This record gives sequence, structure tokens and C-alpha cells, in this order.
Amino acid sequence: MLMRLFQRPNCLLNRRNRYQLLTTLLINVISISHGIGIGWLSPTLRKLQSNSPVGFEVKSEFEISWVGSMLGMGSVTGNILIGCLLGRLGSKRCLLLIAIPHSCLWILVYFAQSVEYLYVGRLLAGICGGGMYIVHPIFLSEIADANIRGTFSAMVMLSVNVGVLVGYIMGTHLPYYSIPFMVLILPLCYLISVLLFIKESPMHLIRIGKYSAAERSFRYYKNIKDSDNIHDQNRAMEEFEIMKIALAKGDPLQDAVTFKDFYSRAALKAYGPALVLLIANQFSGLFTMVNYMSDIFANSGSTMDPDTCTIIIGAVQILGTYVTTLLCDICGRKLLMLVSTAGVAISLTAFGFFTKYAESHDVGEYSWIPLLLMSMDIFLGNIGLVGCFFVSLVEMFPVKIRAKAASMAIVVCSSFVFVMLNIFPICMKQWGISATMWSCAGVTALSFLYFTYFMKETKGKSMLDD
Repeated sequence: MLMRLFQRPNCLLNRRNRYQLLTTLLINVISISHGIGIGWLSPTLRKLQSNSPVGFEVKSEFEISWVGSMLGMGSVTGNILIGCLLGRLGSKRCLLLIAIPHSCLWILVYFAQSVEYLYVGRLLAGICGGGMYIVHPIFLSEIADANIRGTFSAMVMLSVNVGVLVGYIMGTHLPYYSIPFMVLILPLCYLISVLLFIKESPMHLIRIGKYSAAERSFRYYKNIKDSDNIHDQNRAMEEFEIMKIALAKGDPLQDAVTFKDFYSRAALKAYGPALVLLIANQFSGLFTMVNYMSDIFANSGSTMDPDTCTIIIGAVQILGTYVTTLLCDICGRKLLMLVSTAGVAISLTAFGFFTKYAESHDVGEYSWIPLLLMSMDIFLGNIGLVGCFFVSLVEMFPVKIRAKAASMAIVVCSSFVFVMLNIFPICMKQWGISATMWSCAGVTALSFLYFTYFMKETKGKSMLDD
């Protein structure tokens, strides 16, 4: 029975899928490291505001908002940089490239003499994350089988959330200067792993005319051996020939992407759902709250320790994205998106009402409620809006413009990241935490209505189809 389970096409340990799984795990080492950089800020920022462990303090709302938002500005830079280089350099070189700014982040954190060091460090962290969010989903979509592609793509955010939890714990319990030394090990291991074990995607190699190398890459990722049954080999290689014909046919000059391709019927039908997905992903506040989670709990009316609550939320994030890896290729993307947006809207609305009530009443007996509501928000947000975000975004666009359109969409998303990280602490200061939460809930509720009527299911979609 166990052997039959391993032989199922959608089993990650299926013989055909093993190198795809290994590759996914290896490239997500940098996702974990990036997540540590995100999660580390939340408890550390509170320390830097009073009794700072370094020679300066971060006190003004201006400095706090810019330390947070420089990640978004860096993300836009990383999106554009890797988006421009991906077609020229290929996925493997771009995977190597994103480790450089991330390593520099931790060097700057260690040697920080003023808040400007943190500005630059967060900018570099954003460049790494922005590049990662471009190259990882596209690379995985090109090497993974259709029936497990959603699971592998969801692992990107699962890995980031594992890193966020580790960052919360390290930022809370470890000395400031110990953390950079420890985390630098991860990008170094990642660089070695990519150099030794990762091959360029067969689709990129076909596009640049390296057909022999493309076949070797295809056989590697599909685990096709010369000793395999000849019938199984021929059946597997038929898939490669179909891919080769689809990507190599026609005149390269005529097949080059033009502005006209972005106005095709298939492209225009994809823009609406993609834009709403981007808005819901960021203006729901899910990513922004991760960066300011300790401050949110400190202002929620709860008497529980903010850093402890933040660590619990980090564990909930992991659970949410793990559920996505289990259900993404079973339930489909649309159902998870609907459950996610509805859950986030309800949770944030209730959180806003509690914090409003706490302003005029003693809620010490109910200090666990903010943690419960924020846990619901983060869990339900991660099973769809976060966990399925990249796989859904990539699958929405037609094949000819997929890489460029997805890259541009993620640039827009990173711009939203910058805006939200910059204005969120200001909104909490000016509007209060209740109105801020209700605003995010309203955006998410409208997104739920749009997805209900206009979002199409893309589960099992071939990456050669529009």
C-alpha cells in the first residue's frame, strides 16, 4: 500500500518528482533566510525604540516607517533587476545573484552605527526578496509537473514563514550582535547548493537554442535514467518534444513579445483578477502586520507579552502555509482564495471592534482575544492570499507574456508593499488601530466578492496553455 502511495503522480516522493522536490527545498534556503530578516525586525524594532542594544535609538514615527518601508523599495528594485536579467542570464544565475544583497544585509546590521545603516540593510533585504519572488515561482513552474506545481510554489511562502518565526524567536531571545553571524551561514549554504545541485530549467535552455542541454535538464528534473524501461522513457520524452515544439516553433523575430501581445484577449481577461489579487494580498495588511506585529499587540489592549504573541503568530503562519501545500492541488486555487478573503475580513473586523471596546473598558480578563483573532487572520490569510499568491499570479497570464507580465505584476505588488509598510504605523498613530483594521477588512471583503464572480480556477493548467 505504501509503495502504491509513492507511485501516485501527485506524491512528492514519487520517483519522478524527487529531484524536483530536492531542488525546491534547496532554493528555499534563501526563502527561510529572507523570512528571518523580515521577522527579526518586529521584536528588534521595539528594542531599538528604548534601551537600544546599539549606539542609537529609532524613536520617531518617520524613522520607524522608513525602516519598515525600505523593504518595499528594495523589493521593487529587485523585481525590476531580476525581471530584466531572467531572460538573459537564466534562472540559475539569477538564483545565485539574489544571495549577494541578502548577505550584505547582515553585515550592515552588525556594523550599524546609525538608523541609516538599517535603511540600507532593509533596502538590500528587499532586493533579495523582490528577486526571489520573481525567479522562484517562474523557475518552479518550468521544472515541476502540473499536478504538484501548486504545492512546490506554496513552499516558497511556507519557507518564508518558517524564517519569519525563527526571526521572531531570535530577535526576542538572542543578543543583537549574535544574530548576523548565525544567519550568514544560510546564504553561504544556499550559494554552494545552487552551484552544485541546481540545473538551468529546460524551458529556458530551449528558448536560447541549447537543445542538448535542455534534454539533459529535462531528464534530470523528471528523473529519467538510461536504465529505465524503454517504453517509460519514450513516453516521458514525448513531453519534452511537445515542449520543444511549443517553445521553439516559428521565427524568433515574429515570436518575440510585443506590446500587441499585452492587449490580446487572453491577456486582457487576466489583468482584472491579477490586479485584485495584488490589492488583496497587500492591502489586507497580512504582510505589513508581520513586520509590525509586536507593536500591534502592544496597542491592542491585551496585557499579554507582545513578543510572545508575535512568536505564536509566527507558528500560526507556518501552519497556514503548510495547509496550502496540502490543499492547493486538491481543492484548487479559487476555493482557498474565497475562504482566505472571507476569513481575513471577518477576523480584522472583530479585531477592530475589540480594540475599540478596549479603549473605554477593562479587558484584562479577555487579553487572549486579540491573539485569537490575529491568529485567525494570519492562518486564514496564509491558506490563500499568501500561500496561493504566486502560483495563482503566474498561472493567470497567457504563456507568451507570462514571465514579463508576472514580473511587472510583482513590481506593482512590491510598490504596494512600500506604500503599506510606510503608511501602516502612521495610520495606527493617526486613525487608531481599530480604523486601520477596518480599512484592511473592507478591502478584503470587496476582493472576496470579486473572486466569487470573476476568478477562474487554474488548478492543473499546463504551462504551455493560455
